[in-house]
Order: sequence, then structure tokens, then C-alpha cells
Amino acid sequence: MAKTAGEQQKKSRTHRLAGLISGRRFKWVVVIAWVIVMMIASPLAGKLTGAESNDTSSWLPGKAESTKALNIESKFQSTDVAPAVIVYERSSGLTAADKAKIAADVPQIDAVSGIIRGSAKGSIFSQDGKAAENVAAVRIGPSGWEKVGGIIGNVRKIANNSDGLTAHIAGPAGQAADSADAFKGLDSSLLYAALGVVTILLLITYRSPLLWLLPIISAGFALTSAQGIIYLLAKHAGLIVNGQSAGILTVLVFGAATDYALLLIARYREELHNHEDRHEAMALALHRAGPAIIASASTVVVGMLCLWFAELNSTKSLGPVAAIGIGVGLLVMITLLPALLVIFGRWLFWPLVPRNGEEVPTSRGLWAKVGRSISHHPRAVWLVTAVILGVMSLGIVGFKANGLSSKDTYRTTPDSVKGETMIAAHFPAVGAGLPVVVVGNASGAQSIEQALRNDSKITSVMPAVVKNGYALSEGILTTAPDSADAYATIDRLRTSMHQIPGANAQVGGYTAITLDTERASKHDRQLIIPIILVVVFVILALLLRALLAPFILMLTVVLSFAAAFGACALIFTHVFKFGGADSSLPLFVFVFLVALGIDYNIFLMTRIREEARHGDTKKAALVGLAATGAVITSAGAVLAGTFSVLATLPLTAFAEIGFTVAFGVLLDTLIVRSVLVTALTLDIGSAMWWPSKLAKQSDGKKSK
Repeated sequence: MAKTAGEQQKKSRTHRLAGLISGRRFKWVVVIAWVIVMMIASPLAGKLTGAESNDTSSWLPGKAESTKALNIESKFQSTDVAPAVIVYERSSGLTAADKAKIAADVPQIDAVSGIIRGSAKGSIFSQDGKAAENVAAVRIGPSGWEKVGGIIGNVRKIANNSDGLTAHIAGPAGQAADSADAFKGLDSSLLYAALGVVTILLLITYRSPLLWLLPIISAGFALTSAQGIIYLLAKHAGLIVNGQSAGILTVLVFGAATDYALLLIARYREELHNHEDRHEAMALALHRAGPAIIASASTVVVGMLCLWFAELNSTKSLGPVAAIGIGVGLLVMITLLPALLVIFGRWLFWPLVPRNGEEVPTSRGLWAKVGRSISHHPRAVWLVTAVILGVMSLGIVGFKANGLSSKDTYRTTPDSVKGETMIAAHFPAVGAGLPVVVVGNASGAQSIEQALRNDSKITSVMPAVVKNGYALSEGILTTAPDSADAYATIDRLRTSMHQIPGANAQVGGYTAITLDTERASKHDRQLIIPIILVVVFVILALLLRALLAPFILMLTVVLSFAAAFGACALIFTHVFKFGGADSSLPLFVFVFLVALGIDYNIFLMTRIREEARHGDTKKAALVGLAATGAVITSAGAVLAGTFSVLATLPLTAFAEIGFTVAFGVLLDTLIVRSVLVTALTLDIGSAMWWPSKLAKQSDGKKSK
């Protein structure tokens, strides 16, 4: 097919740009420039943890009633203050010595650094005589958990200083301390784990003792540079970064950036078989693989930016953080990596050094054989594959991602959960330490207090406190704070409080926050998932210059997500015995699997389209699978390996995200992309490119 003058001019421009990056002299400019960037970014990246905002508001839905209540509550007391409930138990009954020790602990706890002076309250004893509670207020600090672990640790030493008397620290401060332990060293742990996984997989992929170093070094440049930029934005532009987004950033940048490196190096190695000059080989590799890599990264960036529409602050903040990481990763892999590869030359591939004139091995590899097998009965193959994936999707039925209770948040049983279990066993007011908080105008103080007392599921109502024109009252739930009954109580209270004339009452507290978070997550899923589907479809349509192919690819990716999520739902319920799923899990998994999973379809379909311009589409499908199969499989393994690192953390939500994304990426790489998409392309043929001119070309009667 003849090329227009415009197409030839465009090609020459992109080829010249690719040649400039890998040029004999300019490659040194590229490397020096990135070294300077690293020198600037490295000290900034080291400060990112200190710039994280892990206070309650950084995770909440910004427009929710509980968030508004929290803002008003700050006028009465700092929102950086949280109660610690010290609960004691002796199964045979508290002795006189136990009671004396528990009472003596109060002034000692009050003297602990980080405990607000005078906040430690006298003991409350259970009716069964086996347990007691002390309560103290802990100043958590703006970082949310930076120092709380040490404070609670000191309190725990005091409380546990008695033989046979068991003590645990529950309440918001106890939970914050357990979170601090779970997130302690998170960034470095994830970095080293991801580094180890990627190194092993690259050694297996390249079978070279040296080549793996360049992708790792480049990924390190990308991560450090991204962290430096994000720190500056967090410090000076109001970008919210928390432990969740910082942890996912590490995994995402390492996984995605290494993927782009694998795809570029594979095309570079292919061109080295056809060109003696490695600079020309790299220029052609960048020219031919670059658009697909850029389109793939752009899809991920745009997909992540769609999270900006979320109501939940923790989800909203992840969007720009992840987008910056992917954008920087792309820039590094199409500039620094090519420059390093041409500087070091062919010997990096030792012992499998590609030589000019050698046959490219893809035509006789595993994926070439898979393609030929599929070509005999492509329709039967895609129908059977689709049915199997559909059956796997049924695992979603009945699986509820409605948030995790305190005891299910961790894969182990931390101290705060043990304390909550102890409280529930001995105290009828199981919501002690996690009260329902109602705030409103001072004129409605008495009405707010009375409405709180009138609810049958509320006990121990605190008299309304008036300050700065506002009123605040608290009540203790008679049911577990994270139970369905507690959520129903919040809705009932909101109905009654909103009917108080002129009070402008807002219901908040732990239970209301949990309920609003769950509802915001549901809203975010319903809004953002359709937006991402539309955006990804438009990008694919522009890249492939077709409408049918993008539509089919979108269907396969959605089916891949549903199958992966369904299978993992069954595994979580029946194998891992998780007590549910975090409410953000469906959206996060969808974004990662669709945005990242579509990458592999982009790499495959752009190669098929490139080959289809010189022959029929059915033959091009076999060539495309044979040429990209090995590298895409390796890329999928690397991405799955890096995300699986999240599954090693003690937090259930991180484990669920890591396991599901890893499983989904492997499913998409090995089955959906290689079998389903290839079979569909072989069956549909050139019509895949409708309505472009390629759709009008004739296909061979049978692909060989």
C-alpha cells in the first residue's frame, strides 16, 4: 500500500526524533541530563514520607456529612486527638490487687509523653467483674501515625506490668498504632521486594548477567524522580499523598516502567538482527515501538487521572500521584534507557548476542506454534475461551466489597482488635471509645441532645457542649460500631437530627465515617468506571484508526476483569477466609487491570496493524502474536510479580489489591491477549479495522 506524502513526512519526523535520542553524541547529553535530575530529586524523594498526610480527612469523602461534622468537631478539640481505650481482663475475675493496679495506672498513663495531660480517666469496671477500662486522649499529630506507635507502646508497657492480668489498647488511638506498625518501613519494604522480584524475572527473561541492570537502573531513576516531583507538589501545591498512594506508587512505577523497558528492548534486539549500526537499530526500535509504548502509558495516565472525579479523598489523591509516576516512567524509558543501551552496545546481551543477518527467532517460537494451533478453528477457540471466562466471572455474585471491619482490616490479630473483642465480651455499651458525634448550631443544643437520647440504640449520652456558636453531643452505641445495626442507627439519627429546626445538625464519628466511606466508594465506582471505558475506547480508536477493533478489545478487557475478580472473590472467601473486601477494591482493581491490561492489547494490535498494511490481517495476527508473545508474557510476569509484593503486607486491603491485580494481569497476558484476542482477529479478519481502509483488504482463505 502506497504511503501518502504526509505519512512519509510524519514518519521521517518521528524517525529523526528517535535517532536524536540515540544519536552518537546526543546520547551522552541525555544521560548527563538525567544524572543532574537524579542529584536534585534524590534528597527530595527522601522527604516524601514526611510530607504524607495520613490524618482522617485525607482518606474521607470530602462532601460527606461525617467529614463536615469532623470539621466542626475541630472547633471543640483538635482532630489530631484520638481516645485510647485501655482494657484489662482476668478470666477468673479481677482481684483487689488488680483493681488497685488499674487505678494506679491512670496517673502513670497521664504522664506519658504524647498523652494530653489530665485526659486519663478513672476506671470503669464490667458487671461480670472480669474486666475494666481506662481511657486517655492521645495527640496523634498531623501525620496521622508518625509517633502514635511509640506513645501507645509506652502505655502498653504500663498496662501490662502485672502477672496474669491481660491488657490491650483499643479505640482510635490503638487502631492508629496498629496502622503505624503495618505501614512502618512500607516504602522501603515494597521497594526492596519489588526490586528483588523484577531482578529475578529479568534474569530469567534475558538470560544475561548484565542486561537486567539497565532496566532496573532506569526504573530507579523513574521512581526517584517521580517521588521528588510529588514531594514538591505535596509541599507547595496542596497535593495530598498518604501511605496508600505512596505504597502503590512504588509498585506501579517499578512494574510499568520495567514493562516499557521490556517492550523497547525486545524491538531493539529485533532490529539488531537487521542492522549492523546499533544507533540505527535503536532509532528504528524507538520509531516503531515508541508510539505503542506512548499510547499505552497515556492510557494508564488518563485512566489514573479519572480518579480525580472520586468523592473519596484517598481515591482522589491516588490519581495524580499514579499519573505522575507513570508519566515520569515513560519519559525515562524512551530517553535514558535507549541512550544507555546504545552506549554499552551489543555485548550487554551476552551470551545471546544478536548479530546482523541472523534469523529473528520469533517465527519458530512457542507463540508461533500457539497461533498456528488457534488458526485451525479460531471461532471455536474464542467461544470456548469466552464461556470459561464468563463462568469465572460468576464468582462476583454474592461477593460484597462493603468495607472491612476492624478485626478484618489486618491479616493477623493486632492489639487493638484483641482489645475490641475484650470490650464486646464484657461491656454492654460495645461502642465505648467510638461514640456517635452530633454537632450543630448552638441554638439547637438541647434538641440535639434530646434526639440522641431518644434513640433506643444509643446509651450514655454526653450533655451538649456549646462553644464558638456550635453545639456538640456524643452518645455510645449499644451495638458494634461497624455493624449493620450501627449503620442503620446513623441513618435514623440523621433523619431525626435534620428535622430539628435551625440546628443544622451533622452526625459524625467512627461509624458515620465508615458508612459514608462505603457509600462514597459505591458512587465512585458507578461514576469513574464508565468514564474510564469511554476514555480508553477513544484512545484505542485514535491509535488503531478503527472503531470495531477498539470495541472488541474493550469487551475482552472487561471480561478479563470480571473473570479475574470473580475467581479472586472465591479465593478470598474460601481459601484465604478474608472477612470481606475493602470498599475501594473493585474500583482500584478495575482501573489497574483495564488501564494496564489494555497495554498488552495495544502492543499486540499495533504490531498486527503494522503487519496488516503489507498483507492480510489473518496472517498479520499470527506474525503479531509470534513477534510479541514472549515479550508481552515477560512484561505481564514482571507487572504481576511487582503487584504481588502488595500481598505480603499485613493489611487485608493491600493484599487483596496485590493478589487480584497480579492474577488478573497473568490471566490477561496468557489467556485473553494471546488466545481470545488472537482468535477473534483470526475469525473477523480485516473487518477488525472498520471503518478504515484496511477493512477493505482481502484476507487469505486460510492462515498458515
